[in-house]
Amino acid sequence: MSQALTFAAADDSEELARAELYGLLARLWVAPPDAELLTQFGAAVTEAPQPGGFLEAPWQSLVAAMRATTPEAAAAEYDALFGGVGKPEVFLYGSYYLAGFLNERPLALLRADLAELGLERDESRGETEDHIACVFEVMRYLIGGADSAISKLERQRRFFRAHVQPWMEPLFDAVAAQPRAVLWREVAVLTRAFVQVETQGFDLLE
Repeated sequence: MSQALTFAAADDSEELARAELYGLLARLWVAPPDAELLTQFGAAVTEAPQPGGFLEAPWQSLVAAMRATTPEAAAAEYDALFGGVGKPEVFLYGSYYLAGFLNERPLALLRADLAELGLERDESRGETEDHIACVFEVMRYLIGGADSAISKLERQRRFFRAHVQPWMEPLFDAVAAQPRAVLWREVAVLTRAFVQVETQGFDLLE
């Protein structure tokens, strides 16, 4: 997550833009933005990933929210929504939405698919593999992988259908229902729109 985040220029491939947006969204769901990331939004990140497209309005709203916050305010909001002692206001784990509890069968199925891809959990991270940021990082890897056997659209589609699409909408609804959600309301709106675009794109493969 320490890698600098950049965006595809107009003449870069659509696949690069997809991978980088997955990476940015993973960064925003795993931790509050620090001063460096807020500075990037304030100074350099000014255009929608796809100008004039479905993501433009939610992107612009997110940029405005990022420019209106501070590292301290963002950290307080993130902790109020997703942290704290005991049960958080909003869970960020797929197992919770798919099975009603954490660390359930959906996580085991995800781990099996990650093992097939040759991926293992980073033990230095506190999140289990079904955290939204983790599955987004896997999608980024599947899209950007240099190995053609990894980056094939069909493999992306299978992972997305199994481990991303089934539980995202309830998560976004949970964020939208939180009165304290300001910045992450916009993160959720953009993420929902992006997941819808991805869903439509994978539908075309079937």
